[in-house]
Amino acid sequence: MQNTLQWYPGHMAKTRRLIEDNLKMIDVVVEILDARIPYSGRNPNFDDIIKNKPRLLVMNKADLADKEKTNIWIEWYAKRGLKVIPISCTTGQGINKVLAEARETVREKIERDAEKGRNRTLKLMMVGIPNVGKSSLINRLIGKASTKTGDRPGVTRGKQWLRIKGDAELLDTPGILPPKFEDESAAMRLAYTGAIKDEIINRELLAYSLCESLRDRYCTQLCERYKIKDDISDLKGYEILEIIGKRRGFVISGGEVDMERTANMILDELRGCKIGRITLELPEDIENAETDAG
Repeated sequence: MQNTLQWYPGHMAKTRRLIEDNLKMIDVVVEILDARIPYSGRNPNFDDIIKNKPRLLVMNKADLADKEKTNIWIEWYAKRGLKVIPISCTTGQGINKVLAEARETVREKIERDAEKGRNRTLKLMMVGIPNVGKSSLINRLIGKASTKTGDRPGVTRGKQWLRIKGDAELLDTPGILPPKFEDESAAMRLAYTGAIKDEIINRELLAYSLCESLRDRYCTQLCERYKIKDDISDLKGYEILEIIGKRRGFVISGGEVDMERTANMILDELRGCKIGRITLELPEDIENAETDAG
């Protein structure tokens, strides 16, 4: 794993500079997360870059995640002083709350400026890792009547502000992963959802790992989806994947299961929510990992 997952510090550094150079003119940073991986799907470097700037966490793909577990994460982040809004760019769930909550986050500052006669535009910055639906959210927010407001001082060439409804402007930033992963399991969860390109990690190995995760977290849904009647609680990931392949009829010459085809299928079905609404981690997983590391 450590030899396989190689990132590009230059890309990270360029985006970091973009954020830092524009942060001073931003009112609220909107950080987009994948609701299925509410912790692993955050770039830890953002905390260092953004520091004390007002921030709003937006959990996209909430319609694909386990609703009960999403509520657990909302409470967990609230205890740490972070407001979370679950949304779905596909269904439109929660979209209207994003701008309203961003305004509420800096309401006192806006009111003070208004008293001084400064009725200024609310400026937001969008950050997040790849494949969390950042572009989809932007399209939802700006609507059909959107207009590009042009280059502004301090904005990297080619980057433009977008005007969104309610007299607000938005600056997008490229999706970036951290330069390296300290926690291999977090990297795997990112790969399950497609945040890490499939070329980086062998899809069969990824599917083995996913099968074990689903065995432990969503065994009933897994067995129902693939009509597994056997007890799989003690089976390894590759054994579960082989059973699934047989159930789907993915058998090649000699009676062997086409594991590559089966792996591709289960990953696609996870991402398409065909196995069910699934959340791949809980706060206790993170806390246990931190305890083990300590």
